[in-house]
Amino acid sequence: MNGFAAVDFEFARQVLQRGIAALFVVAFISTLNQFRPLLGEHGLLPATELLAWAHSSKRGRRLLHPTLFRHVRYTDRRLVALCAAGIVVATALVIGIPQLGPPWVPMLCFLALWLGYMSITSLGQTFYGFGWEMLLLEAGFLAAFLGSHAQPPPTVVIVLFWWLVFRLEFGAGMIKIRGGREWRDLTALMYHHETQPMPGPLSRQAHLLPAWFHRGEVVGNHFAQLVVPWFLFAPLLGLWVPGPVPAIVGAVAAAIVIATQLWLIITGNFAWLNWITVVLASSAIGVPGIGAAPGPPASDPPWIIDGMPLYWVVVTGAVGVLYLVLSWQPLHNLFAHRQLMNASFNRWQLANAYGAFGTVTKQRIEIVVEGTMDEDPTGATWHEYGFKGKPGDLRRIPRQYAPYHLRLDWLMWFLPLGRSLDDWFTTFLVRLLEADAPTLRLLAHDPFDGRRPRWVRAVSYRYRFTTHAEFRETRTRWARDRRRPVMGPVSLRR
Repeated sequence: MNGFAAVDFEFARQVLQRGIAALFVVAFISTLNQFRPLLGEHGLLPATELLAWAHSSKRGRRLLHPTLFRHVRYTDRRLVALCAAGIVVATALVIGIPQLGPPWVPMLCFLALWLGYMSITSLGQTFYGFGWEMLLLEAGFLAAFLGSHAQPPPTVVIVLFWWLVFRLEFGAGMIKIRGGREWRDLTALMYHHETQPMPGPLSRQAHLLPAWFHRGEVVGNHFAQLVVPWFLFAPLLGLWVPGPVPAIVGAVAAAIVIATQLWLIITGNFAWLNWITVVLASSAIGVPGIGAAPGPPASDPPWIIDGMPLYWVVVTGAVGVLYLVLSWQPLHNLFAHRQLMNASFNRWQLANAYGAFGTVTKQRIEIVVEGTMDEDPTGATWHEYGFKGKPGDLRRIPRQYAPYHLRLDWLMWFLPLGRSLDDWFTTFLVRLLEADAPTLRLLAHDPFDGRRPRWVRAVSYRYRFTTHAEFRETRTRWARDRRRPVMGPVSLRR
């Protein structure tokens, strides 16, 4: 580092800008495919009703986060146009086109992505109530101030990315230490691979590893989240300590965070949470000589300072001051007795609190949705609807979908954890009775090939991975038992 310029962090900037933009592409594609049946004009939780409520009261206007649709009437077509524009802008950033211009060009592009996607998440209700939504927004905001190829990365923005990773990782570690006993007695990962919201292709193999390995996983997790994040700031010492040691310490800390996230990527399906953590952790990797001219950056005070135009030093400095003000609450939250998880302290979702899996469920309860064409539900033959990601078919290998986010499948995992069924689930069953085509496209299998069932119902089972011996005998990856009725049978009135 060299004063205002993080001259050795050009590699980090390239990874951050292109990686964050790529995840915006994924987020907008996910929204394009799923928002309308979930939250559109005829969705399970119509965004138009939320907007009408927000416009009808001062409290509603205050609680609704910023969205373009507060000023422009929401329609499904406008949602599609917003997603298409977001995909185009984000793709241009992945390619690197805006970065060829002055720094304000990629700044405007990333701010457009930030505001555009915030306009969507503000209407997303429970289907967008995940920590990685605000994480992507905050990362997109910070990426706006990384600059372009014409000048070195600003030191203050690189440090703010370290602060983001610290809040993400250390916050998650503190949530776990304060959470369920399983994180303290080192048994959490004896359950997690089996009971996580959406297992991946290798989740069963990970679950069947020996107990000593799972205990080691927990110890490694605590080390990576509670100890390592402090060393992400080591490169700052390079401003005063000569030699490569501070940069090496920061790079090693980043590598440890990345390694733990790669393990989570291959053993689970956490949308883009782990992927964006990998991208963000790369901010601590300083590689001398990549994209930087030899020697210190040129200065021509007052207009050029450490290779950056004066106006850009002022803009990035203002962002640093803004974060200095906004960071008090999340900093206090990290050490608070009642730590908040995935919480925003301001309307713009900057300097947020993060964390996940403070407790780990010990058994997996799956709600299975069934339908029948028979008139009498009592002795009917029932057929299961198949979901894309959540377990159902006992023989099917769980598929890898992350970083793509299957929102309906994730919400189905949360249903058994609540005290009552969410309102959207009742509407979902109605849509199945209507054989609503957009809703059916969210599923992997419609047993009635687009025809309307006479009845639908929901039942629950306890699912567990089969042992090696059980798999050799039955060729199934899952076993299920403890069947219980949840809702129905229900039908439409005729």
